[in-house]
Amino acid sequence: MIDIKQLDAASTDFWPQLEQLLAWEGVSDEAVSNIVKEILAAVKSEGDKAVLEYSRRFDRIKAETVADLEISLERARTALDNIPQEQRQALEISAERVRKYHEHQKQDSWSYTEIDGTVLGQQVSSLDRAGLYVPGGKAAYPSSVLMNAIPAKVAGVKELIMVVPTPDGEVNELVLAAAAIAGVDRIFAVGGAQAVAALAYGTETIPQVDKIVGPGNIFVATAKGMVFGTVGIDMIAGPSEILVICDGKTNPEWIAMDLFSQAEHDEDAQSILISPDAKYLAEVKAAIDRLLPTMERKDIITTSLTSRGALIHVADMDEAVEVANFIAPEHLELSVEEPMAMAKKIRHAGAIFMGRYTPEALGDYCAGPNHVLPTSRTARFSSPLSVYDFQKRSSLIHVSCVGAQSLGQIASVLARGESLTAHARSAEYRLKS
Repeated sequence: MIDIKQLDAASTDFWPQLEQLLAWEGVSDEAVSNIVKEILAAVKSEGDKAVLEYSRRFDRIKAETVADLEISLERARTALDNIPQEQRQALEISAERVRKYHEHQKQDSWSYTEIDGTVLGQQVSSLDRAGLYVPGGKAAYPSSVLMNAIPAKVAGVKELIMVVPTPDGEVNELVLAAAAIAGVDRIFAVGGAQAVAALAYGTETIPQVDKIVGPGNIFVATAKGMVFGTVGIDMIAGPSEILVICDGKTNPEWIAMDLFSQAEHDEDAQSILISPDAKYLAEVKAAIDRLLPTMERKDIITTSLTSRGALIHVADMDEAVEVANFIAPEHLELSVEEPMAMAKKIRHAGAIFMGRYTPEALGDYCAGPNHVLPTSRTARFSSPLSVYDFQKRSSLIHVSCVGAQSLGQIASVLARGESLTAHARSAEYRLKS
């Protein structure tokens, strides 16, 4: 039997217990930071030479030049042609659904004209070049390629550079196939902090990008944090999370498996179930104990559920919503009778999965919305990866001669109030009297 925490919202120390459960130290330690700083500095100053050296050291790459590490688009298309038809069809359908959803996020420029002829507005443009980091090696993350690359392409990014580690030269065919489907422009078999550095600073072979997106290990996450400002980044994601609110009427085994679906990611992943039905919580606990021995990744699931999982009893659904909004989960399942009504009360969640037939796993692969979501309570102030992340907005201001008379007076008064006389005089020069 697994020892998963069982909390009761009626307990006097519930909220401190919940805070302790949610706490996660995602910052890298000093040793990791020092290694990453060294790599970033070397790549910034030495370019290809440093990238090649670190790739040989960490991924045991035998290439002679960084140019040798570029994987041709023809090679990616060959991978697409050679994967099993069932996998190709699944990738293509998923890609189309992701593309269709993100097409709705495209923003248009706009403007309006005031009565004196002054024109104000906003001009929307895409990034010129974006970098996509994809974890590689034996693990395959084609879904990550689709979720990061397709919004960039829908936004109109002119060039998308993908980097993917290939330890011992092992290339993952599914990842290459997904890159071909998503329209990636260039692919480099480079990973780790050196790949992030190459994208951020540019080298003789790998072009500098404007923004870096995509998940990675602690070295990649630390590097992304350190290059922010030189380039943009999507986010620094923590362990995967799922929070399920259930009214006690969904098959307990379904919910147990939904909790497993996140717990199997890694030992730090977090799976939480909230219900006002104490008997149902016990049924889900029994289902967990019954199903766990059948899971291929049962050791990881066990550690995750034991260290960070919880079954939470609440008084009613209103209290369930209150707890959910405090947790601000990455994934929130509303396995209840009226999920749409409950969703309107949710203020903080990366993605909301509504109804008994909407497991989070569908969102990971093929529902359409992006699976790159805010973790570690950052859903309180941030949003899923989207087309918006690859577009910029410039303000448009075209003041007419008539408009300059009134606006100039206002600007003059405010500027002189701030003792910025050059500002004031710049506006006053446009006044007719």
